[in-house]
Amino acid sequence: MLIFGFVVVPKLSRFAALGAEKGQAAIFGLVATAVLGLVLAALQTPLYRVLEGYRGWPQWLAHARRRHHLARKHLLRNRVDALALTEQERAGRLAVANESVLVAFRAHPIISRYLTTDIRKGEAWFALLNEQLHRYPLDDRQVTPTRLGNAIRRFEEYGYDRYRLDSQVLWHELNAAVPDMARQQTDDARMSVDFFVSLLYGHLLVVAAAIADFAIGNAVRPWLVAATIAVLPPLMLLWYRLAVVATDEWAGAVRAMVNLGRHPLAAALGLTVPDRVEEERAMWHLASDLVRTGFHPGQTALDTYRTAPGEWSARGEPTLPAARPSPDADGTSPS
Repeated sequence: MLIFGFVVVPKLSRFAALGAEKGQAAIFGLVATAVLGLVLAALQTPLYRVLEGYRGWPQWLAHARRRHHLARKHLLRNRVDALALTEQERAGRLAVANESVLVAFRAHPIISRYLTTDIRKGEAWFALLNEQLHRYPLDDRQVTPTRLGNAIRRFEEYGYDRYRLDSQVLWHELNAAVPDMARQQTDDARMSVDFFVSLLYGHLLVVAAAIADFAIGNAVRPWLVAATIAVLPPLMLLWYRLAVVATDEWAGAVRAMVNLGRHPLAAALGLTVPDRVEEERAMWHLASDLVRTGFHPGQTALDTYRTAPGEWSARGEPTLPAARPSPDADGTSPS
């Protein structure tokens, strides 16, 4: 796509006017493409931040979009709950405590209208609504201004919501401790999202080059430049939607990393995972806080979960999974 933007689109104007021969112009375009590719790779995180709604957004617009997505999330939640309660009523399994809830849903002017339509569409539609709902973080405070931001934020909060294990803070430690298969799944899943994000930004650069070419007025084929400007923006929207959908696999891979990597990570940190879930959540909260903020006296409570030296001798040193063979897998954070 970048080759198209720097080789094909410039040829729509008099690119040879730079004083170079055609062969030199092609080489220049290829070199520029390679350099730009390296620059974009280095800027990967900021580019994601723009699409997630963290950077480059006016404050008023970010707040408006966040309110929109909060309302959309709550509507989806209510529609899913109303459908589930309706199905329980049909099966004769509706609890008495939920009868008043279903009555309230049916009396609501907006939810009742959606409920009638949703029932007609059947179980496949119910699954689709659930899928859309699950692309939002559970905590309303984590909702972001964009669909991609919410789709990514949902799995960034997974470890903290379930275990109080902040996977964003402990990402590199977790990435080093998980089994190779879980780590590879995460890398492969992110690659799909990266692909569509790269297409989106590649098309954006092509459109920008075409607009500049058209504005200068030196286009050899103005109709082709105009077609490029008209066709690529809808494709950019398509790539964005596909990037959002592709996060489903990424979310599952990160979820597996957290679930399967908790115990190896605890062993590598010299900690013993308690039997009780509440105690495990307290342990991971302390461990995450230690890495995030540094030591303070309250963190001596972490001593309760430290593995005794005698247990280390009995277990042997914790063995971490072998490093990935791929030299370009850098174990970056999921955001």
